[in-house]
Amino acid sequence: MAAEKIPCIRIDGASREESGDEAVEEMPVAFFVNGRHAATVLTSPHYLEEFATGYLYTEQIIRSPGEIESIRVEKNRISVLTKDPFRITGRKKTVLSGCGGAVSYIDTEKLEKIRSDFTVTPAALTAAASGPAAGGDLETVSLAGTEGVIASFEDIDRHTALDRVIGYGLRAGIDFSATFAVTTGTVTSEMVRKCLVAGIPILASTGGASGLAIEIAEATGLCLIGRISETGLVVYTHDERVAEP
Repeated sequence: MAAEKIPCIRIDGASREESGDEAVEEMPVAFFVNGRHAATVLTSPHYLEEFATGYLYTEQIIRSPGEIESIRVEKNRISVLTKDPFRITGRKKTVLSGCGGAVSYIDTEKLEKIRSDFTVTPAALTAAASGPAAGGDLETVSLAGTEGVIASFEDIDRHTALDRVIGYGLRAGIDFSATFAVTTGTVTSEMVRKCLVAGIPILASTGGASGLAIEIAEATGLCLIGRISETGLVVYTHDERVAEP
């Protein structure tokens, strides 16, 4: 992903000299649905149609990409028209970490449940996680299946990168029940919620997971995996989804 070149002062021991570095692109984007402002997000200015599709879906404003009439991307603005012109906001959902919602308590009974018998091997998880690099300037989320990585997106925030992955899958007609998502960084409860809405049965990370993310994943049937490396991984919930090597 392109980055902006910026001047800086580089200090190395007693040495101080003018230099240059790369700054990740970030911009505010106002999100309008049927002419009404739905949200403003800070995101990378790339693959905004995929982001818009995934955001509409995970926020439960639409139930399928077929409900979208048009997406118009302009500078600092995404305008979406749906086939139902009165559709503005999604159904009430629990407020979790990351992007906000409509109610202020957690009720896992109101969240979607995973209904899939899909399993994955540790080798497939490690292979899918070999692309995302922890510790970089950008977060990375990949969607993978039995044949390997299907799509991978970077962003300043892994929540919006996950929206892009889901948006790509929706536009491509991917069956999410036979996929898994791999991310960098700490898995949050909001990422778990997005996977539940999409029906992605396995969410894995090169980092760890919050206690709330683990609690929700356990209650909803989602397999949550962390600490993926060349030497192994840890399974927080529903280890039956990780097949024997």
